[in-house]
Amino acid sequence: MPAQFLLNLCIALLWMLLNDESELRFSTFLAGYLVGAAIVFLMHRLFGERFYLMRFFAVIKLLLIFNWELLQSSYHIIKQILSPKLKIRPGIFKYETELRGEWEITALALLLTLTPGSVVLEVTPEGDAYYIHAMDVEQSMGNLIRSLYKFEKAIMEVTR
Repeated sequence: MPAQFLLNLCIALLWMLLNDESELRFSTFLAGYLVGAAIVFLMHRLFGERFYLMRFFAVIKLLLIFNWELLQSSYHIIKQILSPKLKIRPGIFKYETELRGEWEITALALLLTLTPGSVVLEVTPEGDAYYIHAMDVEQSMGNLIRSLYKFEKAIMEVTR
């Protein structure tokens, strides 16, 4: 991936320098960068990796998914807090994951902990399961597992 990015920058710089302009302009560099991105996209199979901008788009997608899940869980927590009677059943459950590697496991734990209503208590030593405390196990467990699956899928798109 760094080789693709560096090649794209070199193409953009060459584009900017070879244009017959009296001064260097950002718009010329941007046009060269876009031409370079197209060239690198056509050549990305030669590097043996996927196109480097796909990982950037996957990070943006992960951030959007996190923000959406954050809004949804915040809404449900506020709704429970403002109800006259607190009808929650907190509990702990085990969730087995497909993620491997320290970065992936840590990212999922942090994303889940930042989402209101759930906290990762422990990760197994093998890194294949989490122990999660949920504010309301009976009602929100389905939503929580759905969120975990979305996070897992998005993290795998970024790292693999």
